[in-house]
Amino acid sequence: MAKYKMILDLDTGVDDALAIAYALATPECDLIGIVCSYGNVITKQAAQNSLDLLAALGRPDIPVFMGATHSSTTNHFDVMPISQTIHGMNGIGDVTLPTAKRSIEAQNGVDFYVEAAHKYQGSLLIVPTGPLTNLAAAIKKDPEIVNLIGHVTLMGGALTVPGNVNPVTEANINQDPEAANDVFRSELPLTMIGLDVTLRTLLTKKETAKWREIGTDSAISYANIVDYYIDSYKVTSPHLKGCALHDPLAVAAAVDPSLVQTIYLNMKVDTKGAYAGRTIGDEKRINDPATTTQVAVNVDSSRFVKMFMQKLSNLFKQN
Repeated sequence: MAKYKMILDLDTGVDDALAIAYALATPECDLIGIVCSYGNVITKQAAQNSLDLLAALGRPDIPVFMGATHSSTTNHFDVMPISQTIHGMNGIGDVTLPTAKRSIEAQNGVDFYVEAAHKYQGSLLIVPTGPLTNLAAAIKKDPEIVNLIGHVTLMGGALTVPGNVNPVTEANINQDPEAANDVFRSELPLTMIGLDVTLRTLLTKKETAKWREIGTDSAISYANIVDYYIDSYKVTSPHLKGCALHDPLAVAAAVDPSLVQTIYLNMKVDTKGAYAGRTIGDEKRINDPATTTQVAVNVDSSRFVKMFMQKLSNLFKQN
């Protein structure tokens, strides 16, 4: 029986697709819904990708909700060209999946957050792997949920390494620094899974070849999606010699925190100037006890990649 209820908050690109698969392949958690956001693609595309991936993985019963279509401080969003290069024009490596029969839910993602927090409370895990606009909006709408949600494990930020948008800023945080700052400064029990650790968890075409050997529709689709991602890394980050498992690591660490080493740190996000989007310790709270926010600084990468391959291979064999 599942120990946790989980909500994923995705801007569904390639690594988000891997996060969905990892969550479905993890019996300790029951994925109760996906809230979608902008980033790798526009929000509506993220929602459709999520529906199509869930159907391909044999779970069309899981609802998908629309979240914010742009940041909390803007009224429009355009996908960055670099995102299209890395994830493809459709977000999933330009691979075409059968269109899911299920539609996007009528309920808004922010309302779903609030409802789920009150219903499931301490057993609710939230894993945002895109901008934090939806979560910040939910906190603003009902501040009580900060004390109800079991834990938030987010993929975003960079503390001990450079950013991937500029020297100090990671892409998810860069999309909405103000929302991220609101989340980090809240009392939410939170773990940041940043570039510090995700760039140490790599997948190569040796692994995707194993999926091709499985031969099911889902295995081949995912191999095609991830091979596109690996090829894009050869252009953007050739020194890595593989693609980083950013988003699935956040899902894994949410369920098994022992995968990462963390430090407790009162965090802030710079919102203005040259350092906008930087995730760093909050100098105004440096002498306050740090009890709610943790930052991952190391990862058991070999154990994680082994678990990742086992879980996804077992899932693909069934679909």
